Amino acid sequence: MKISVAAVPYFWSKENYLSFYEALAKTPVDIIYLGETVCAKRRSMNLPDWLDIAAMLKQSGKEVVLSTLTLIEAESELNYLAKIARQKNYLIEANDLSAIQIAHKNQNNFVAGSAINIYNNQTLKIFKPLGLSRWSIPVELGKLDLAPMIPMAKNLAIELEYQVFGRMPLAYSARCFTARHHQLEKDKCQFKCLENEQGILVKTQEGDSFAQINGIQTQSAKVINLLTQWQQLKSSGIDILRIMPVNPFDTIKLICQLKQIISGETTANNDIFKHKYEYCNGYWFQIEGMKFRQETSY
Repeated sequence: MKISVAAVPYFWSKENYLSFYEALAKTPVDIIYLGETVCAKRRSMNLPDWLDIAAMLKQSGKEVVLSTLTLIEAESELNYLAKIARQKNYLIEANDLSAIQIAHKNQNNFVAGSAINIYNNQTLKIFKPLGLSRWSIPVELGKLDLAPMIPMAKNLAIELEYQVFGRMPLAYSARCFTARHHQLEKDKCQFKCLENEQGILVKTQEGDSFAQINGIQTQSAKVINLLTQWQQLKSSGIDILRIMPVNPFDTIKLICQLKQIISGETTANNDIFKHKYEYCNGYWFQIEGMKFRQETSY
């Protein structure tokens, strides 16, 4: 099985992005997604910067995918998206239907990001002629949900990618929750996201972890962990195990361990970072997403 790393969902400095991807180039990861997917106001990196990183990663033997914004709110954002969707050097991850439309118009294949609402075979059949070559499956679809869809995807020659680690992307809004948290207007946010490497934890009134706010994105507070279920995923027909970055060091460490698990050099367990993150994996087991089951089979 292949391992992929999703685009960093958080706002980091240019220096931190560069050092992270330089380190990532030395890992056994197969596919790396690049670009800003959450907020167009995050401008520590511009498109030429991302393309420079892409060239470096490609030279190191990685497959590079350029990711697009999930929520388009301005003409300037659409123009930026169009530059990505029209280029021919890299596959794109479309996180908005406008990216699919532009890619198709330019005869480019695309990865359907998890924000694209694909929940049945009819939708797969609609998107395939438009250029769908890989499907990054929404995190809320579990094993039983996917059972009737995976054979269709295989028949259509669509690669299947499933998130096995990282916070789950749950929702997007035109409102910036980080700015609101700091009692600032969205257009005068002072780039507060830079102060939080992994977003801001939100707890319930009872003190339980509930969500992670990340600009206009809401993530799960708990980190999905399906490392011990990787063989289930493989036997179900999943081709690519997707990692959503947390912090740079932990992401790099996780990639190396997951590669060792797949190759049989070590046995999968749930001990990695167990004192650092709360885990969940309920969606895969068709139960509440925030729950965590230890067992590797039903």
